Amino acid sequence: MSAPPDGGAVDGPGGDAERLRRVAVATLEANWEHDHTVPSRTLYPHQWSWDSAFMAIGWAHLRPEYAWRELESLFRAQWADGRVPHIVFNPRLPVGAYFPGPEFWASERAEAAPTTATSGLVQPPVHALAAWLAYRRAPSDPARAALRRLYPRLVAQQRYLATRRDVGGAGLACVVHPWESGLDNSPAWDAPMAAVAADEAVMRAYRRHDTAHAPAAHRPTDLDYARYVTIVASYRDGGYRDAELARRHPFLVECPLFNAAAGAAEHALAAIAPLVDADPGPHRDRAARITEALVRRLYDPATGTFHPRDLRAGRLVPARTVLGLAPLILPDLPASQVTAVVAEACSARFSVARRMSRPLPSYDRTAPDFEPLRYWRGPSWMNINWLVRRGLLGHGRADLATGLGRSMAELVATAGCHEYFHPDTGAGLGSPAFGWTAALLLDLLADERAPAPAI
Repeated sequence: MSAPPDGGAVDGPGGDAERLRRVAVATLEANWEHDHTVPSRTLYPHQWSWDSAFMAIGWAHLRPEYAWRELESLFRAQWADGRVPHIVFNPRLPVGAYFPGPEFWASERAEAAPTTATSGLVQPPVHALAAWLAYRRAPSDPARAALRRLYPRLVAQQRYLATRRDVGGAGLACVVHPWESGLDNSPAWDAPMAAVAADEAVMRAYRRHDTAHAPAAHRPTDLDYARYVTIVASYRDGGYRDAELARRHPFLVECPLFNAAAGAAEHALAAIAPLVDADPGPHRDRAARITEALVRRLYDPATGTFHPRDLRAGRLVPARTVLGLAPLILPDLPASQVTAVVAEACSARFSVARRMSRPLPSYDRTAPDFEPLRYWRGPSWMNINWLVRRGLLGHGRADLATGLGRSMAELVATAGCHEYFHPDTGAGLGSPAFGWTAALLLDLLADERAPAPAI
């Protein structure tokens, strides 16, 4: 990585911690929007689902009441079927402020939708984990009351994923669009996306906002977007109903990160349950079933890592992406899989080490189609680093977690709170002043002082 902007060395989070904290605090505060945090003031002016969960983790270190406002504002837009939409639109913004906007999603036409305009997709369910961590960082009577209000909504979110989205019938939730995975244009989706019939000429009817804020070479292609639009239209025109998805929907994938997040959510709910006079037993049982299904369905002994399963093709996707490392966040991941996935993380593909010379990439850096500038096809992301670091800590690899934490701090020291970073140089890419980068940096810095308890 290059030197920090002020020329000083970064010896982990410690030596430069106060300066980094000031940068993170300023970014988070500037992105606060009356009851939630926008990911950025440039490209992402609305509320995003898993972004808000990560924001809440950061706010717990700064203004704990904002953490609960963040989560509760998101869950006010929860659908009647339990889904938590991946975008909640700010009605104060003009039509055309973001593409695809509320007029494209037309959520008001769906039976289960709230009165607030939202998308019809979901994102990885990291919210219960965020609520638990926010409470553990700043326990109080108001925080416990917030947990009590959120608990039934978090349970409903998990129930939706476990029932309506178990398209394969094997105990795992299925994503119906790459956007639901959070890793929008990952090479993991190339094969299932290639089967989606679409013409990039369809994009002439729309105006993309992302390429106005970042070079086109850094973003998904127009053909990618044409397929995204086609997949959404299929789901939207069916009223966002999940019945008979196997028969009619063009994109159906079981994702390792998404399901690992669902398993971690059940562990978090088991920890929350006694605080709200609920039974933790069913959550522990469901967590165990998710972990078992993940290993059975998505782990490949030949590669020693986890892969998405394309339900339409009936096979694992071969691309080796950072999605394969995400199951480390499960505390009950069997030892043999932990050993194999840690070896994958430390390989030349991802280069996690006690002292890291390069950031953790989002895709195998030895692959011939590795792209260090294009979104999720190579760049390093703070939220994925945070998840992997947490998994390493949970499985007794504090040495590797320390190396990854130092790398994370150096990214911000070098480039500021960018959306994502060059996986070789650490240069900032995407939107500047990005919310979850700031929030998770605050959590990292606090963890250096006083490590958070495990689930």
